Amino acid sequence: MKLHQSIIAALVLLIAPMAHAAVSDEQFAQMQAQFAELAQRLNALEAENAKLREINQQTIREVELTSAQVAEVAKKPAASSWTDTVRIKGDFRYRYEAIDVEDVTKRERNRVRARAAIVADLPNNVEVGLGMASGGSDPVSTNQTLGGGGSTKDLRMDLAYFNWAATKDLNVIGGKHKNTMYRPQKHGLIYDGDYRPEGFNIQYTPGSFFLTVGGTWLESDTKLDNSEFTWSGQLGFNGNIGSAKLVTGLGYQQIDTAGKTPFFGDPSDFFGNTFVCDDPVALEGCSFLYDYHTVQAFADLGLTVGDMPLGLFFDYVHNTEADEFDTGYAVGARLGKTSGWKTWDIAYNYQDLEADATLGLLTDSDFGGGGIDGKGHVFKAGFGINKKWSLGLTYFKNEIGGNKGLDTDFDRIMLDTKFKY
Repeated sequence: MKLHQSIIAALVLLIAPMAHAAVSDEQFAQMQAQFAELAQRLNALEAENAKLREINQQTIREVELTSAQVAEVAKKPAASSWTDTVRIKGDFRYRYEAIDVEDVTKRERNRVRARAAIVADLPNNVEVGLGMASGGSDPVSTNQTLGGGGSTKDLRMDLAYFNWAATKDLNVIGGKHKNTMYRPQKHGLIYDGDYRPEGFNIQYTPGSFFLTVGGTWLESDTKLDNSEFTWSGQLGFNGNIGSAKLVTGLGYQQIDTAGKTPFFGDPSDFFGNTFVCDDPVALEGCSFLYDYHTVQAFADLGLTVGDMPLGLFFDYVHNTEADEFDTGYAVGARLGKTSGWKTWDIAYNYQDLEADATLGLLTDSDFGGGGIDGKGHVFKAGFGINKKWSLGLTYFKNEIGGNKGLDTDFDRIMLDTKFKY
């Protein structure tokens, strides 16, 4: 605008003397008025152009913003509001197994295990879950044996918990939840993989170290004569040592059972632990002889041999309250990893768990038929069909009842096909 005004002014200055000499004063005044009107029109046009440029820039910005918003929306999957915070996960396993116990008729059966859980992610870093599983009331098994003429099978509550991530290093868990105590290579020396503690749990994981403290009700109803709240904890290291991965630590568990009746099963079901009875012949008035205040030491080492993962583990438990048969241990190795098509693994474990080393109710339900007071070998192999489907073979070659002078051979073969979703 200023440029146009300058040009007009210069023209006026240049032609003014000549125009003034050639025309009358009235004509000159008309010319000046015309130049002034022309300048006014140019100013108006300049202002209009500036306004148009401003509108154009605003339109460009709005288009760019709208395009960015459309692109952001396009990145998000189409989902309703509840599916943004709720997840469903689970697994299914079909198993054939053959059990051969010395002096007992060989047994074969087909079993299924089906589990599904609904997990909701709530505000303030809270997770709430509800899980259902096949099987009966057994605290360490969700297997369901097929048969009964095609009868319907039981489906029961397997999980009901909250998990609050109070900080990035601290989790508080309550309800019926997955066992957070570390199990080397998921071995069941102390805890079966299906065991779900009922109580609370605190996990603290600063850096490469971890601390887990749990309180569990084996029986919370004080109207019964065996109400029992147990304490357990682990302190350990989880990190790298050179190129190897190492998890190692110490654990403690306190279960005051002396003089109390069983927490599950018949009044005489002690799962291999030592007990005493008012009437030893009729097995009436039976109760635990010992408390179980156990100390644990464990190590789980992950290596690479060639291009194959190799895992080695050791787990040890000792009951400080028993007078004898108070120790147990397991050692093992696993080569490979079943994680997709044509992947595989093989494993070998040896376990020796004496009659009062830990509470038999919670131990591996497959080794030696479940419970405690057994030793022997476990051979495993797995093969992957895809990342969600795998095949498995497990063979138990055990001896049970040795601490009671029975020394009974126990063989078990399990063939599994497993799916995850």
